[in-house]
Amino acid sequence: MGKLEGKVAVITAATSGMALATAKQFVAEGAYVFITGRKQDQLDAAVKAIGRNVTGVQGDASKLEDLDRLYATVKREKGKIDVLFASAGTGEFATLEQVTEEHFDKTFDLNVRGTLFTVQKALPLFNKDGAIIINGSIASIKGFPSFGVYSASKAALRALARTWLLELKDRGIRVNLLSPGTIDTPALDPLGEEAKKGFAAMIPRGTMGRPEEIATVATFLASSDSSFVNGIELFVDGGTAQI
Repeated sequence: MGKLEGKVAVITAATSGMALATAKQFVAEGAYVFITGRKQDQLDAAVKAIGRNVTGVQGDASKLEDLDRLYATVKREKGKIDVLFASAGTGEFATLEQVTEEHFDKTFDLNVRGTLFTVQKALPLFNKDGAIIINGSIASIKGFPSFGVYSASKAALRALARTWLLELKDRGIRVNLLSPGTIDTPALDPLGEEAKKGFAAMIPRGTMGRPEEIATVATFLASSDSSFVNGIELFVDGGTAQI
């Protein structure tokens, strides 16, 4: 029997990279998974790659009407949620002098506002003893030039998790942040190989993380293996945030 046998999970922005790998792992461990993505063709490809026990719902986590449609689909098809991985996020480089209102709003609308309402709107469907996983980042505690707005948005998620675990304790719902370091995903491809080598050099083991290494940790946080783990920010970064 898998670690998530019979569970219903929702994973936002799961058309590639870490979230897609997590969806595959959840299904392999016995869960039924609802995934979202903004582009229908990419969503269809992700559903095909997962292969079974999956429903794709097109939508943008920063748009409340899309979240309503997501959870209406979950309610209609399964009637419950056991695990939520709020994975949707964005980040663009801009120095303090370069930050614009548009840059700030785009980052906080998805990373903070989107995460908040992704969690809030899921609550009516949540089973007792469920698990909420929030996609954080080592940028929440580590400074990176030109990444200040992104870092601030991820630090805000840490504050929300601390609050939510107290508000949800009577329902037995755990809230944890999974904060990756640099993971080798298609999102890094536009930066080029030299940039990738630079990222790898910052990591003690000398190589970037793999999406599957995030997926196994997400599975731990989603399962009863982590029943006594609540409110933490778990850095999955090869040690980068510790040096």
